[in-house]
Amino acid sequence: QVQVQESGGGLVQAGGSLSVSCVASGKIFSINDMGWYRQAPGKQRELVAIITKAGSTTYVDSVKVRFTISRDNAKNTICLQMNSLKPEYTAVYYCHAEILRTRKGNDYWGQGTQETVSS
Repeated sequence: QVQVQESGGGLVQAGGSLSVSCVASGKIFSINDMGWYRQAPGKQRELVAIITKAGSTTYVDSVKVRFTISRDNAKNTICLQMNSLKPEYTAVYYCHAEILRTRKGNDYWGQGTQETVSS
């Protein structure tokens, strides 16, 4: 069965860098968009960055110059490189993927990985 798993979260000081990775596994025919979302305590989950199968990227405005999302289609993985981190970026980061097991895509979510940025 299909699974989406994140890794790479942790504790980092403000101004530092951190990366998170995500891999999709299982009986996968193809993957369309993949992306990262985050949810801070008491707040709604929000989109951070997405990347299409062809490599087109979209970022939330606040992270455009700091974060970079990349994708390896052969390995069914994405990575989010996060630089110049701020305390307000502290959140659980979730990987999302639209995965095709047939011709129709379905939404899959990882369990999330905690990122904490200290001041």
